[in-house]
Amino acid sequence: MARVSVITKGYLSDPKDRLLLEAKGYQLAIKADLQSAVESLFNDPPDLLIIEKDLTGALEIEVIKALKNNLQLALLPIILVVGENDVSRGIDWEAYPVDDFICRHSPVEHLLNRVELAFARAHRVADNNPLTKLPGNSSILKAIQEAIEAGRAVVIGYVDIDNFKPYNDRYGFARGDEVIRMLARILVNVITEKAPQASFVGHVGGDDFVFICPLEVAEEVAREVIRHFDSLIKLFVDEEDLEAGEFVSKDRQGNLRRFPLPSISIAMVVNLPGRYSHYGEVASVAAQIKKAVKKIPGSTYLLDRRQAPSEQETSGYQHSQTEDLAHSQESQDKA
Repeated sequence: MARVSVITKGYLSDPKDRLLLEAKGYQLAIKADLQSAVESLFNDPPDLLIIEKDLTGALEIEVIKALKNNLQLALLPIILVVGENDVSRGIDWEAYPVDDFICRHSPVEHLLNRVELAFARAHRVADNNPLTKLPGNSSILKAIQEAIEAGRAVVIGYVDIDNFKPYNDRYGFARGDEVIRMLARILVNVITEKAPQASFVGHVGGDDFVFICPLEVAEEVAREVIRHFDSLIKLFVDEEDLEAGEFVSKDRQGNLRRFPLPSISIAMVVNLPGRYSHYGEVASVAAQIKKAVKKIPGSTYLLDRRQAPSEQETSGYQHSQTEDLAHSQESQDKA
């Protein structure tokens, strides 16, 4: 059942209207006070938001913009309830970045159609990962291409968890999903703190993520992500394995062996004006960096400092390792 949050002082006041929407499979949560609703909107977001214009001064504009600027909630469908006079005068849709609108006195059947259309549209354009709610592959490629075409000085970071498959085999998929969600939260929180503007976080799938942030904060972002992950991963490992600094699981050939505790590798590609023309070039360079970073034990990042994408040497890479989860395994153990 789709969850619909309605913030209004009078819209949908008729119980029959609410019953019609609920009969169509929509679970309604109606609140009159926007300020009290804000916390739940961000902590337990609905599948769709219906919000009344001029509810609390201009506060609804701030809330709508905050939702649309949130890395995980940008694709939340929002329907604005307006008056007939608003439509006659015209509405500044740049100020109200919503997905649709409905007139306050329109029949509930009109609203039902708007809601169904909003969900259909969201289903067509959204590729959010169901586990983390982060944008998926199509959005990632679009964000990279937009950065290239705009000539922005940014870093595209490719993040994945080392030893994640044997960890899943040892601890189970439910625990593995918790680790993936934990890493997603870390990425979103760090990027939001360090680069709230002109940034992006996406989830390719599995334990693979992509972020985009300004070049000047890229290494700080990488260090913070590593620091948080290396601290929090301890909560997802049994005490005996934590004390040993390793765990026993099966390798890809089905043989039992010892693996270092999960760590993360971050391969970072620098985009500068004119350096790349297509996201495929970025992915190709990222694959080279990822191959190099995987050879370094522990949580590590490599930043590509080469002057041109055609250069193949790796001497321009710079790396940083955390020390609180040092691994003694050989570099080929990192997979």
